[in-house]
Amino acid sequence: MSVVALRNRLTQDDIRRLVKGENEEVRASAAQKICRRMDAANLTDAERGAARDILDLIARDAAELVRRAMAVTLKQSRNLPRDIAVKLAMDVDAVALPVLESSPVLEDEDLLRVLEHAGSGKRCAIAGRPHVAPIIVHELLDSRDERAVSIAAANDGARFDDAAYQRAFAEFCENPVVMDAFVARSQLPLDVTERLISHISDTALQRLVSHHALPPQVAVEIAEGARERATLDLVDQAGLAHDPKHFVQQLRLNARLTPSLILRALLRGHVAFVEHAFAELAGITHAKAWLLVHDAGPLGLRAVYDRTGMPSRLYPAIRACFDVLHAMEVPHDTAGRERFRRALAERAITRFQGIPEDDLDYILSRFEDDDEQLARAG
Repeated sequence: MSVVALRNRLTQDDIRRLVKGENEEVRASAAQKICRRMDAANLTDAERGAARDILDLIARDAAELVRRAMAVTLKQSRNLPRDIAVKLAMDVDAVALPVLESSPVLEDEDLLRVLEHAGSGKRCAIAGRPHVAPIIVHELLDSRDERAVSIAAANDGARFDDAAYQRAFAEFCENPVVMDAFVARSQLPLDVTERLISHISDTALQRLVSHHALPPQVAVEIAEGARERATLDLVDQAGLAHDPKHFVQQLRLNARLTPSLILRALLRGHVAFVEHAFAELAGITHAKAWLLVHDAGPLGLRAVYDRTGMPSRLYPAIRACFDVLHAMEVPHDTAGRERFRRALAERAITRFQGIPEDDLDYILSRFEDDDEQLARAG
């Protein structure tokens, strides 16, 4: 199979416009059309070889616009030959960036070759790739390029190993752009979260405490005003805690495990936290507290509640919350969880009118935050 045979998949006009187009706009349009068809076609090995010859021809076109047309069209294609992808990645930024940002055929060694002589634009493109290996992260740190490092810091796909986190703090701890960028990650190791506290802006700190679990003692200290300009809602930190038992113990040591906090957490749907709180206050295991809390009969919850020492006047509100909770299914998606929280609070408040006014005001104030979360979720 030759290039001539492949023309049957395209058209004579496509090839003619690519080779003899009167200007670069015409050739770029032909290149885009050809690349799109080649990527969509189910080519045989022989046809793939012929297609490769055409792609190589495009990659060597003197006009930047033509080469960019191919880069943009095939930037996410697995049919782009690796050596041609590397050639495009070594090209000027206008051609290289689309491929560097997302081409799946480029390997780590290819990216390292590019980084040897890359400018900031190419470093930033690589830093934002869907998957960035630790070796590439370290190379970006070596560049000391603030913009590229901050993009990697915010990119969940950039894998920071322990050494990379340590280097980032050692080399960029006084750089608020880089430090703030780490807050955008969906997951952060607890020790990294703790170290970020003293290096990020007020705005970033608010995002950090809203979206990431903090080490228990750090959460308590911030809530108590160790950093006065920060406000920390321990209720939602209870839901973010990776180790609820430890978090509860720290709260109790700091006299922060209050009945009001427990009720508010329950109204926000943080059931695991409440189970551990009951276990801690009642002096029983979490497993036993779980069984009593979720006992289908009327006595289990009452028994564990009485052992906690919490005021009897709050029991009807706690009972109402669990009755509503047991009748609902907890969703796993973000938008579903926000709707669940609101529905839980509304139904519990309707069922039991005796919720203390301060706690009721708190829950109603959080509805606005839930509305914002739902709006962001679409």
